[in-house]
Amino acid sequence: MRLLHTSDWHLGRSFHRVGMLGAQAEFLAHLVTTVREHDVDAVVVSGDVYDRAVPPLAAVELFDDALHRLADLGVPTVMISGNHDSARRLGVGAGLMGRAGIHLRTEPAACGTPVVLSDEHGDVAVYGLPYLEPALVRDEFGVEGAGHEKVLTAAMERVRADLAGRDAGTRSVVLAHAFVTGGEPSDSERDITVGGVAAVPAGVFDGVDYVALGHLHGCQTLTDRVRYSGSPLPYSFSEAAHRKTMWLVDLAADGAVTAERIDCPVPRALARIRGTLEDLLADPALAPHEEAWIEATLTDPVRPADPMARLTERFPHTLSLVFDPARTADDPGVSYARRLAGRDDQQIAEDFVAHVRGAGPDAHERAVLRDAFDEVRAHDAVAEPAR
Repeated sequence: MRLLHTSDWHLGRSFHRVGMLGAQAEFLAHLVTTVREHDVDAVVVSGDVYDRAVPPLAAVELFDDALHRLADLGVPTVMISGNHDSARRLGVGAGLMGRAGIHLRTEPAACGTPVVLSDEHGDVAVYGLPYLEPALVRDEFGVEGAGHEKVLTAAMERVRADLAGRDAGTRSVVLAHAFVTGGEPSDSERDITVGGVAAVPAGVFDGVDYVALGHLHGCQTLTDRVRYSGSPLPYSFSEAAHRKTMWLVDLAADGAVTAERIDCPVPRALARIRGTLEDLLADPALAPHEEAWIEATLTDPVRPADPMARLTERFPHTLSLVFDPARTADDPGVSYARRLAGRDDQQIAEDFVAHVRGAGPDAHERAVLRDAFDEVRAHDAVAEPAR
């Protein structure tokens, strides 16, 4: 069976204030063409279909059009909700859509109920594990405490139990939206850290033939059977070096996996350039980037006059301007953003306690901070779709 694995469409998202709906429409047209030209048997979409819980109407229309085109091809599609999606909104009409071959899996309780596809070699059970916010689903899975590993382990126990009751030789595919150990993040993914821990080990998914992951925006192979497709478009300059692709996965009769990357359309190249303003304006080596989307980091010791206006004369698609003069880390002129770069909310809060009190938090206080951040994130996951 041939699968096309994609994820993290983030329909409705912009890139540094540049609307991406046109590029997203081009990608979805490319996806449909790929399905047709490569004789794809099923499409799997591993979450973050939309960029926010209440997407703009244009994004919903784009999604609707893509589903109609896939249904017209007669190719089954299985998709799950991600941490950016409203599971309840995305799942509206799932029963009716399923009759057209569009299978939406947004309910945690249904983790152990697969979409069963068939080919000449037998059945393929496709299990959809939507994004599982630990604080919201721990009662459903009967786990104590809050942690991604615990709830994903419980969900996979249901998958393996269902699979054990099926005919010998039934192949299996799992869709999941999570941060799995070994994956390389970028700046454009929303933090899903719980209890100070973001990642879950790949071993959680043992026992199935292929795991189609979503959440991280770079295409990655964790093992031959566990892969991220990555986002089809860039959503931050940290993705400048990414090759945006989908996975074309062949699942053999014995469950063996072979996979090939299918390139996605590139709306415009990304480039990060760095140096003094005069150097950037004069350096001939930067000529290939003149039509790219640009993030320019200026190293001038004193901020030059009209830097954006001058840069856009040579690089008309400059979207981001960063000032990073050569200074030591303790220089008071170092920007607040630079001092916070690479630090999560927990670390920033602990540093603040140390700053105002003269000593950092003890173990109990760190636990209180972790619980507070986890509770806020869980509250936001419930409140955002209700707005």
